Amino acid sequence: MINLSMLKPTGHLTLGNLLGALRPMAAAQVSPAGNTCYYGIADLHALTVDHDPARLRAVTAEMARLLLAVGLDRSTLFIQSQVPAHAEMAYLLECTAHVGELNRMIQFKEKGRNRPSTRVSLFTYPALMAADILLYRPTDVPVGDDQRQHVELTRDLALRFNRSYGEVFTVPEIVTAPAGARVMDLQDPTSKMDKSRDDAGGTIYLLDPPDVVRRKVGRAVTDSDVGVGSVRPDRETKPGVTNLLDILAACGGSAEGITTYGALKAAVTDAVVAELEPIRARFADLDPGEVSSVFASGAEVCRRATAPVLTAARTAMGLA
Repeated sequence: MINLSMLKPTGHLTLGNLLGALRPMAAAQVSPAGNTCYYGIADLHALTVDHDPARLRAVTAEMARLLLAVGLDRSTLFIQSQVPAHAEMAYLLECTAHVGELNRMIQFKEKGRNRPSTRVSLFTYPALMAADILLYRPTDVPVGDDQRQHVELTRDLALRFNRSYGEVFTVPEIVTAPAGARVMDLQDPTSKMDKSRDDAGGTIYLLDPPDVVRRKVGRAVTDSDVGVGSVRPDRETKPGVTNLLDILAACGGSAEGITTYGALKAAVTDAVVAELEPIRARFADLDPGEVSSVFASGAEVCRRATAPVLTAARTAMGLA
């Protein structure tokens, strides 16, 4: 089975990324099913909005190093822009897509429609996302609700292309993604911990040192409930406490015997610090040249893997 996941380098990786995405990605590497795992950094997707080139380059390099630090060394790791097939296939799929369906995409509706300064790439990037998927011919695409629309479009484009030009693409089935740990913002526990948020007070980053973790957890939102039973999960009425309990459990800690918010925050801090410590140590030990070599090798593997699909699509559309 082919596993494909890509992360957009729009910010520093967070505890939410680790528990919700990176852990399942690491587990897929050692699945009895014998998965082939391609894990990429989607730097082309980061160009759809205003960005600082130097920061993008730095965040991409940090993310590459972290993917190795969290243990994804049994996978093919690559940077999207280093595999030209992604951009070329995206254009072929743009030539297959219709304006109406791209205009209905939620990301464009919320962030770009009726704004003259919107980059064209924000409108067309669903075709790039479809190319990311179809180039590797996966049969199943695990997806959460927030990405279902994109994969549905991918299926539509693959079916239309195959009908118009011949059977080139494997049309993937949409399957429900396995539930990863749900980590919410410590200051706004109704929103997910997001690497792209400007306010970092509620976000724990993978490279945060222990004193920073302690400070952020110590300032985490709870509630005014006191007394016996106040430390309990209830996502509707106690979202902050529930989030801390979820983080504690996901990091291998236990809330047994904890009756106060102070004790809960102390336990969460200890569990998170213990979870991040080996990652920070491994990150520090990794040589940047070694990281670059791993990703260069991965890009070459991806170029070979995607070449047959790209060549078939070019030929089917009549390109020399």
